[in-house]
Amino acid sequence: MTPRQTDNRSRARRRIRLQAGFTFMELLIVMVIIAIMAAVAIPRYMAHLRRAREVVLQQNLWTMRRAIDFYTTDKEKPPASLQELVSSGYLRDVPKDPVCEECPWSEVQAPAENGNSTGGIGDVKSSAEGVDSTGKAYTDY
Repeated sequence: MTPRQTDNRSRARRRIRLQAGFTFMELLIVMVIIAIMAAVAIPRYMAHLRRAREVVLQQNLWTMRRAIDFYTTDKEKPPASLQELVSSGYLRDVPKDPVCEECPWSEVQAPAENGNSTGGIGDVKSSAEGVDSTGKAYTDY
């Protein structure tokens, strides 16, 4: 092999090596496009996540209210606590408030039917502060 042939081969290798990668500008354009897409997608994701928590809150309240109604119908008195619904088999477990995991449920006392009874739980409400996506307070659910 002559030195000239070796020189031509090394040039060809360098040309191939240079053409194999992306330029800085191409990478920058791709990164800008990804950033724009993320800027549009993240707020929409957060809104959907908030709406999903609101729907789960409504479902949990409906389930607990239904269990209270069934318990009251069966036992002819309202339950004394949410835990009594679990121990009696009307709920598997007391659900958590999806909007505020640390917040306990607000138990609304049922009216006493006679002077001797102390009443019990007549309704359950969320104690989470704030409003939902429609402007309704979580405590009004």
